[in-house]
Amino acid sequence: MTSPLVPRMVEHSTSIFAEMSLLATQVGAVNLGQGFPDTDGPHELAEVATAAIRDGRGNQYPPAHGLPELRESIAAHQARFYGLGVDAGAGVVVGTGASEILQSALMALVDDGDEVVMFEPWFDIYGAGISLARGVRVGVPLSGPQLRPDLDRLRSAITPRTRVLLLNSPHNPTGIVMTREELEGIAEIAIERDLIVISDEAYEHLWFAGHPHIPISTLPGMFERTITVGSGGKSFSFTGWKVGWATGPADLISAVRVVRQHLSYVSGGPFQYAMAAGLRLPDSYFTEFRADLSVKRDLLSAGLSELGFGVLPSEGTYFLTTDVRPLGYADGLEFCRDIPHRAGVVAIPHQALCDDPAIGAPYVRWAFCKRPAVLQEALERLERGLR
Repeated sequence: MTSPLVPRMVEHSTSIFAEMSLLATQVGAVNLGQGFPDTDGPHELAEVATAAIRDGRGNQYPPAHGLPELRESIAAHQARFYGLGVDAGAGVVVGTGASEILQSALMALVDDGDEVVMFEPWFDIYGAGISLARGVRVGVPLSGPQLRPDLDRLRSAITPRTRVLLLNSPHNPTGIVMTREELEGIAEIAIERDLIVISDEAYEHLWFAGHPHIPISTLPGMFERTITVGSGGKSFSFTGWKVGWATGPADLISAVRVVRQHLSYVSGGPFQYAMAAGLRLPDSYFTEFRADLSVKRDLLSAGLSELGFGVLPSEGTYFLTTDVRPLGYADGLEFCRDIPHRAGVVAIPHQALCDDPAIGAPYVRWAFCKRPAVLQEALERLERGLR
């Protein structure tokens, strides 16, 4: 019997993250592949969620587009950090994680044959969302030894069929944070070609010294054409709560709402109260959050460098990228399938996140959002396994 799965979704039947996590379980490996913290976020947010359950405020359906309290906190957050004036009533939508918001935006705005242009490598759900929308994905390789946006290649990739530019900064999997100059060049192209921008900013608060995150919607002429996606799970280390949101002009957010309400409808009532409180935390929380992650980044970066990896500087996110060729591996996929057995550590190959495997072939992504003891254990295992 042939598979009942529709042809356009066949390529999404498996995920490199599922493959590597299963392998980690099978061999008892330290999993530096999956990007989730191994410690909880602020205790006071857990208390808010618990109180919402106990008091009966969060146990039934919340409003379809998000609790008013949360939507107001999201709008206030955009004003506080970025100077953006967002309408909490019409310019915000809340969903089941940033993932649902991204997929809703793609299905709302992309029609049969419309092209979605994005930098390559990309997070794997982007490809699935474009297929769900019956769109066509167009990859633009990040270029050079530091994997930066190439604006000339971006401009040449856009055709009359291009509808959406899907942007991600801070960038998963590379760990780069796009500079103001890079974003201004991207904005110029988006305006020139009249593109809608979906800006995945799930890691907006996870940037490191010297590399501040700049939302592209803050640039002239961009707010009115940009859907900005945020993640409570990433900002507050409660990834299992699955609360995400989008902000932007009313017409674009209205389109996202139409699709999103027919997916999960609503979710996470108690957690929405907690995320509203999280967005009101003082600046010191976000500063200390970045400082803690910086220490972990530096620990893993230094250790991998000492082991002979070519380490690319991580400017943001949970991730850093290494080149495995100095260790004698032909490509990252070979390395990632071999090293769990040799050393008991799991990572993610970039080439699994590219249409053209050659683009990401040498590179491997490592997650450093783990306790220092776990990172040290992984480094010790790699040292033994690579001898």
